[in-house]
Amino acid sequence: MCALQRLWMGCRGRCPPVLSLLLPLYFLFAQGAITIPNHYNLPLLQKLPNLTEVPKSVTAFFREDVVLTCSATGNPTPQIRWLKDGVQFGSEMSGSGKINASEEEEEAVELQSYAGVYQCFASNDLGTAMTQTVEVIVEPYPFVGKENRLEKTAYESESLILTCNPPKRLTPPHIYWMGSRMRYIHQNDRVMTGLDGNLYFANLISSDSRSDYNCFAQYTAARTIIPVTEASLTVQPSNEVVRGRKPDLLQPHGSHTAVQALRGRSVTLECIPKGLPTPRVEWQKTDGDLKTTSASLDSFDRWLYFNSITEDDDGEYRCRAHNDHGNATHSFTVTVEAAPYWVKKFSDMMYAPGETVRLDCLVKGNPEPTITWRINGEPLTAVDEDPRRSVAGSTLILRDVVVSDTAIYQCEATNVHGSILQNINLFVVELPPQILSSDGIVYKVFEGEQVNMDCESFGAPRPQITWLREDAVSLLLDNRVSLFTNGTVQLVNVTHEDRGAYICSVDNANISITANLEVYNRTVIHKGPQDVNVHLGQTAYLDCSFYKDSRLRAKVQWKKGEQDLNFPMPNKSRFNLHRNHTLQVKKVQQNDTGRFSCEVRTDPVGQVTATGSITVLAPPDPPTSVSLSSIEDYSATLSWIPGSSHNSPITEFIVEAEEKPQMDSGAAAWTEWTTVPGDFRLFQLSLQPFCWYRFRVAAVNELGQSKASEPTKLHSTPAAAPRSNPTNVRSNSTEPGVLLITWDEMEKRLHNGQDFQYRVYWREADSRNAEWNWAYAKSPPFTVNDTGTFTPFEIKVQAVNAIDSGPAPEAKTGHSGEDKPEEPPTGVAFSVMNSTVRVTWNEAQNVRGHLLGYRLYIRRLGSSSGRDRRSLGKHHHTAERHQLEQHKLANRNNWVEVVHGSKTTTDVTGLRLFSQYELELTAFNSKGESPRSSPVRFNTPEGAPGPPASLTFESPTETSLILHWSPPHEVNGELQSYKVQYQQEGGSQMEIPIFNVFFNVNQFELMNLDPSSFYLFKVIACTAAGCGPPITRRGATLMEGAPPTNITVVSSVTSFNLSWVPEDRHRNHGFHIHYLRKSAGGQWEKSELINSTQGFYSLTGLQPGTEYSLRILHDNNTHWQEMLRTVGPVPSEMPGRFATQGWLIGLISAIVLLILILLILCLIKRSRGGKYAVKDKEKKEIDFDLQNKDETFGEYRSLESDGDEKRSDSQQSLCDDSKLGSEDSLAEYGDSVDIQFNEDGSFIGQYSGRSAAAPHGSSGPASPLNPAPPPPFAPSMSGILNRPS
Repeated sequence: MCALQRLWMGCRGRCPPVLSLLLPLYFLFAQGAITIPNHYNLPLLQKLPNLTEVPKSVTAFFREDVVLTCSATGNPTPQIRWLKDGVQFGSEMSGSGKINASEEEEEAVELQSYAGVYQCFASNDLGTAMTQTVEVIVEPYPFVGKENRLEKTAYESESLILTCNPPKRLTPPHIYWMGSRMRYIHQNDRVMTGLDGNLYFANLISSDSRSDYNCFAQYTAARTIIPVTEASLTVQPSNEVVRGRKPDLLQPHGSHTAVQALRGRSVTLECIPKGLPTPRVEWQKTDGDLKTTSASLDSFDRWLYFNSITEDDDGEYRCRAHNDHGNATHSFTVTVEAAPYWVKKFSDMMYAPGETVRLDCLVKGNPEPTITWRINGEPLTAVDEDPRRSVAGSTLILRDVVVSDTAIYQCEATNVHGSILQNINLFVVELPPQILSSDGIVYKVFEGEQVNMDCESFGAPRPQITWLREDAVSLLLDNRVSLFTNGTVQLVNVTHEDRGAYICSVDNANISITANLEVYNRTVIHKGPQDVNVHLGQTAYLDCSFYKDSRLRAKVQWKKGEQDLNFPMPNKSRFNLHRNHTLQVKKVQQNDTGRFSCEVRTDPVGQVTATGSITVLAPPDPPTSVSLSSIEDYSATLSWIPGSSHNSPITEFIVEAEEKPQMDSGAAAWTEWTTVPGDFRLFQLSLQPFCWYRFRVAAVNELGQSKASEPTKLHSTPAAAPRSNPTNVRSNSTEPGVLLITWDEMEKRLHNGQDFQYRVYWREADSRNAEWNWAYAKSPPFTVNDTGTFTPFEIKVQAVNAIDSGPAPEAKTGHSGEDKPEEPPTGVAFSVMNSTVRVTWNEAQNVRGHLLGYRLYIRRLGSSSGRDRRSLGKHHHTAERHQLEQHKLANRNNWVEVVHGSKTTTDVTGLRLFSQYELELTAFNSKGESPRSSPVRFNTPEGAPGPPASLTFESPTETSLILHWSPPHEVNGELQSYKVQYQQEGGSQMEIPIFNVFFNVNQFELMNLDPSSFYLFKVIACTAAGCGPPITRRGATLMEGAPPTNITVVSSVTSFNLSWVPEDRHRNHGFHIHYLRKSAGGQWEKSELINSTQGFYSLTGLQPGTEYSLRILHDNNTHWQEMLRTVGPVPSEMPGRFATQGWLIGLISAIVLLILILLILCLIKRSRGGKYAVKDKEKKEIDFDLQNKDETFGEYRSLESDGDEKRSDSQQSLCDDSKLGSEDSLAEYGDSVDIQFNEDGSFIGQYSGRSAAAPHGSSGPASPLNPAPPPPFAPSMSGILNRPS
């Protein structure tokens, strides 16, 4: 059998390992007292005596004072008996017993005979309860045989004590000092009653003289007040009043007092001083903080009072009495001890047989109490020993209790300060087992959760519970199961397989119940409400999407905080609940901010909850209580209280002001005064004199700005002298002989008073001792005549109003009007460094104004040799191109350099080398410039030339190449020679041949070149100063050409459009296309001559819907052949005599007339937009540039780009020839066309090679430098027309 089976359950087979964890709990449960459940069917039981009323100690002055009461309840009714001084007193009584001396029949019994120690006992069949001992104290009635009479005489300022001395009793009386009319003697820090009942005077004054000081003692227990002392006091005058007295203590005496106190009692520490003036008393805890104690000050700080003193109040205290003449102190040592007191009291306990009972007597005291145990009022030592009973310290242990152990156990604690006693009722009982939980309960639970199935049972001894499944298998074999002491079984991580019936039964009794378990799929909220931030007035949505078991009915309940939201909501149409349970809040308001929760209730199984929130964001409310405070003449403090921030912190406050001068009758506008950080609540304002002010404040957060607050009351400032003068005082003279003084006019708000004007001062600057001239002006400017030309003056302007003048102004320097400089600069000198000349000169004199700078007029006279350059080009249009380049450089032949300020030296850069220049210099001011200086001439030295202007190629054979170049644009001296270099790509750097060519030669032929390689070619020009940079080009020789074979043909109604990709590095080859109509009478025809490099040709004039045979012959062999058909219907034979029809003749005539009209239009269009030769284009460019000499160098459009534009225009003409081509095509210059670019990227357009007529449709042959790019496969007409040449 399992170890726990005795306790509360049964097992079958081996105990599961998990139960071993519960074994230590057995000993805890075995000590538990029984609490009978309310719904247990309890049989009638006996009850131990229970004291309901206990006696208390009394002090008796009369027989009526001796009343001791004792009563108890129980079943059977307890018998009450008394012991007096340990001896039986009186007879036993049932249920209640009272000792009342006034009801005794024998009146002769003396009151003193009732004095003694009493104890009450209440007993029945189960046990005996007893009370704590009480004492009856008998005292004689207090009285005074003869009232004491005192007569006292003393001087003013002396201290005095009037004693009372009442009769001594165990309970001290209350003392009262009164006058003859039963009025209390007025007490204060000078006059007071001490703890001993005496009346203390710290110092006497004349008004203390009286003959009716009466002391009365009140004895509360005796219910009487008796007069004790009558005193008379006479106070005589004294001269010591003025000198005063040092403090001393009337009570207590000495320097230290030891105070013994009991916990819970009241304790008073007393210090009554004397002295003049009346001393003050201060208290302190010398070994701690007085504030941490339970003490309080009383009786004018003369008493330190503890109402209920504790052990924490133990320690050292000190009082200090002091006045102007010194101080006096007294120390107290307070020792707090305690009579025994309970830490915890027992209640009645019920146990089942066989359990262990532990009775702890939890008590404290100081000194430590002694513990005594009793059973039914008898000391434990007087009861028979029992091995099951033992005492360990303050604990009584009863093991394996039986019914006969039912009794009342008494715990008594005693020390020197008293004793306490407690009755502990122990009831050992046997009760029949009962199952208190209901039968047939159905438990519903979600899968994965836990369920508790109840089987509450009760009995004594405690019943043993067993849980079984429907198949009689113990439920405790499942590791997921836990069994609690009350019989409830807990099943965790429930699955659907756990559904069914479970049986709970009591071992060894025919008692059982059945519990049924139903398992449901969990309810899950897929998408719950989120934390939503929404702007004021917008709409917020909170989702609540969930899944539930189909067997359950779900109810969705929305809550705001703890309040349910019920739909439809009356008077709250802003809240809507959608069918998908989404909560919609329209036009959100500030009070919509809060937590919202969605509860999906699937009662009775349970509910799930998801929580979100709505935070309404809005601009803040305007501040309130905006007001001015701490107002002075010209300053005030603006304060405000922020409004609601609406969930977005206030970042700043905007202070706006309405400021208006008092003399201004117009309305003032609100303007921003300043901004203040969001954590500020006030701002110090500095105000202008003689103005009206109102202020308001607006708050700002991330959402925006609040409305402005209510403005402050209108506030005015008094007038004052101007605080400042006008700024930017200056002369603005434009005419000689006139001094024009001006300044920035001051704002009206700065006038500070009425009658505002300006006081203008002036005097010549060179006469420091001259008197200031001054005059008043209402506004600027101020004019002074007859001042000479550009004469310096000291000027200043001061603000003035009706109160006074402004601060002393600062003088500025101004001048009268300027005139043009009279003399040119002198001492012009130069120093030439290559293309830079440094020019120096003397500072200009007699400028007659502010010198703004100098102008250098520079003119190039020509080259140093007398001619600009050598032009030895031999191509047909080299001269024209040279003229163009010279024109581009013309803008550097005449120019002006400007030197600002007073500098007398400058560097002129960018000069052309080997040139002669002429230079003139002027000075200028705002009125104009001086005459020019005498011209000076200088020459720039000879230098290395620039690169040749162009480099082109001509390939007469596959192994030779002719290089053509033109002279450099910048010769920079006398041209001496050219150097020609070339290198095969990938060849050795060490094998670069160099050829020297005379300066008058501009071509060179290279032989024995590799046809399969590309070369790099360089041409360098040289002068006596050295050789310049090269012009570099990449090129190769050209192969012999052949007709194309990769031809793509696109058919149309009356033509074939042929396109092909020209071969790279092949010379142009002329060929014809032979075509034959495949019908009766057809003969071979051929097209015009076509260039292989043009890439496209349109064969026109064909019949619609007709089949043709096309071929190309090369070296008398068929090179390419194709059978093709045009688009359209097949032509049919005309009926007989068709040509004789009259309508046909008219139709043909109309067609001919229409064609003539179209031809005329084409000619007109062609004359406007047709193509023209590049040579003519260049001439027009030159003519255009010569007409625009003032334009800057380099602003010339590329001839190539213009050529493209013209070509585009011509290609869009309505009269383009169907065979594509132009008689002025570039190809007319030969089968080798070189398209070159100079160094700055502009198009040169130099052509060379053998002359050959280019047929229509040709786009130009390929070049050794720029092979023709391949056209796209099957190109469109527009793409072909726009293909680059």
